Amino acid sequence: MSRTVLTRYRAVSDDIGDLRTQRPLPNHELEQIDPFLFLNHHGPQVYPPDNRGLPFGPHPHRGFETVTFILEGSLAHRDSGGHESVIHAGGVQWMTAGRGLEHAELSPEEFLRDGGPLEILQLWVNLPARLKMTEPRYQGLQRDAIPSIVRDGVTVNLISGTFDGQRGPIESITGVFMCTLQMPAGSRITLDAPRAHNVFCYDVREMYLVHFDNDDDTVDLETDRETTILFGHAQPYREPVVAHGPFVMNTRAEIMQAFRDYQLGLFGT
Repeated sequence: MSRTVLTRYRAVSDDIGDLRTQRPLPNHELEQIDPFLFLNHHGPQVYPPDNRGLPFGPHPHRGFETVTFILEGSLAHRDSGGHESVIHAGGVQWMTAGRGLEHAELSPEEFLRDGGPLEILQLWVNLPARLKMTEPRYQGLQRDAIPSIVRDGVTVNLISGTFDGQRGPIESITGVFMCTLQMPAGSRITLDAPRAHNVFCYDVREMYLVHFDNDDDTVDLETDRETTILFGHAQPYREPVVAHGPFVMNTRAEIMQAFRDYQLGLFGT
């Protein structure tokens, strides 16, 4: 017995300029998988030398977390909290916007000069009302900082939470479990997922989101083709969600306050 698959949602193309972008969540039927709000899949594509790179210049966020997975290429991060890093293929950036940050996500100089392959996933994870105004923080992990655990021929890259007695390097403030799975063709794996948690599962190669029921404490995954799976689970908040652009709060008044605070320079520079 394992969780039942409710629906599979194919990602919808939503290119940003010359950046190929697929979005599986939200979609025409599903607004969120509480607390997972949004996923953009950028690429895969190959940039030529002397390119313009990624278009994500300085912009603000409040009320949620961004988790960015660099599958190919590299990504430079800089924010108004003083955090700065360049993360390469296989690495992860985990930013808690909390009460407010302005950040930029751009291609580093060597990528602009030389070009190359690029594929990036960015997942937005909501924060509960009690943590919307928490202190911002950021952690950038290179590939070698992320434990890789092999079970049944599947490689589990553990980012947060525990698996087979090991703990991921990110301490999620809301107890989110997060990993990526490298699954060879013909492989199968069973993963724990407490039924009180909602599961987030995205097949990178096939570009579809799998929505599971909460009817068991395990999830069975199998594939007949080699693929990468983004897999996580977390306690849902069951709170109102009001989102506008870069802000995710619980009320319209809080959204308006976020805009005012940003215009007053309270997110830093």
